[in-house]
Amino acid sequence: MTASGAFSRDVVVVGGCGHVGLPLAIAFADRGLRTGIYDVSASAVGTVNAGEMPFDEAGAADVLKRVVAEGKLKASADPGIIATAEHVVVVIGTPVDEHLNPDQSAIPEALAKFADQLNNEQILILRSTVYPGVTALVEKHLAKLGLTMDVAFCPERIAEGKAMTELFDLPQIVSSRTERGIERAGALFRRLTSTLVPMSPEEAELAKLFTNVWRYIKFATANQLYMMANDRGLDFERIRQGLMLDYPRATDMPGAGFAAGPCLFKDTMQLAAFNNNNFALGHTAMAINEGMPLYLVHRLEQEFDLANMTVGILGMAFKGGSDDIRSSLSYKLRRILAFKANAVLCTDPYVKNDPRLVPMQEVLDQSDLLVIAAPHPEYRDLVTDKPVADMWNVLGKGVRV
Repeated sequence: MTASGAFSRDVVVVGGCGHVGLPLAIAFADRGLRTGIYDVSASAVGTVNAGEMPFDEAGAADVLKRVVAEGKLKASADPGIIATAEHVVVVIGTPVDEHLNPDQSAIPEALAKFADQLNNEQILILRSTVYPGVTALVEKHLAKLGLTMDVAFCPERIAEGKAMTELFDLPQIVSSRTERGIERAGALFRRLTSTLVPMSPEEAELAKLFTNVWRYIKFATANQLYMMANDRGLDFERIRQGLMLDYPRATDMPGAGFAAGPCLFKDTMQLAAFNNNNFALGHTAMAINEGMPLYLVHRLEQEFDLANMTVGILGMAFKGGSDDIRSSLSYKLRRILAFKANAVLCTDPYVKNDPRLVPMQEVLDQSDLLVIAAPHPEYRDLVTDKPVADMWNVLGKGVRV
């Protein structure tokens, strides 16, 4: 696929310096497409144009450096770059407010800010999770602006940290209102993966939400079972490993831990709102998963004199091996412990943008009690004579707290 004569680029990714957009832009450029990025963060744009990743993503740094050097990828804070590409991929998602209500107008409002850069020869592709019906809302919004461009919804389904493999390995859902939209969006994503799954926009919107909600509920189930076993002095991980052994119907049971990040909780609340707030299973999953820090501190209070102890939290990212702190429950744990304990010290080998973090050795030296809050591989060889709460079983000694 090459850009038509009317365009100097094949694709531009709007919001493309973030965790979803940047790996996608790098992947397109790596497959030979002339790729642009539009992002309102001038600092992130400068970092990307210098060939440097603004966050950690396995396998992305070297490819970014190469495609920038080859002139295949350029980022800009000028919305004019949007007009240069045939395919406009938008990775602006649907946010949830402080009352857990999704803002369905977020994407149309964002589009309005650069609508003057769009034309009918382009195809607009929504990429981030959207509230069901937002694709149709975007179509109506564009029509009011006098635009008849093709619109598609092609949701991302990658796991953070695995983008540079899963973008190429996973099937891609492709949806549009028209056959031409399906064909154009499909031709773009076929440059990354050979398997496409055509759907209607409404089917694709629910497919994306169902995917994340299913994972969130599975994590909540595991966490509830963990609490049941733990309250009776039993090691949930020992039970889980035993029941999974050579038993195919239990192989997908996850371990216990903080189920967090920028998508799972948010998308569960979006699906609840879509179903008129009638989603008891989703709301229960939220209560369980979001309640894990409180449960953990409650158990520690029963065992230790927290009011006279310094507690060290190891790991502030929302998942192991990541620098991403978005919606991390480690920060909720810190707030609770700040109220319950004498002092709280926090560390993380990946997180760079939290000035309140201290070196790991300082945490180990000054703490009376340690909590492994993120399963970073750096903690596997931890040697300490301090008590450790390890619900992730990073140390391989069980998960009883």
